[in-house]
Amino acid sequence: MTALDDEKVTLELDRYEYGVVFHSLNEKRNAMLRENRATDAVDDVLLKVIRLKEVALGDEEPGREGKRENRGKREKRGWRCHETR
Repeated sequence: MTALDDEKVTLELDRYEYGVVFHSLNEKRNAMLRENRATDAVDDVLLKVIRLKEVALGDEEPGREGKRENRGKREKRGWRCHETR
């Protein structure tokens, strides 16, 4: 048993860091699938990352609420590390 087994850790990630975490987990999952290994643990964390980002965004990205030109518009969700930041 390690020290983190009973603890929750909170990370604050910007858009780029979120992309790095998301894509790293996705690449790890794909590698495990190619090796015919179980992906349960990676799947759980990847889904948690996706759900937390959706909750954090709500209908709009943080910092964009209240701007008339963005009201009611949804941002695209498929962030990639090569997108303009």
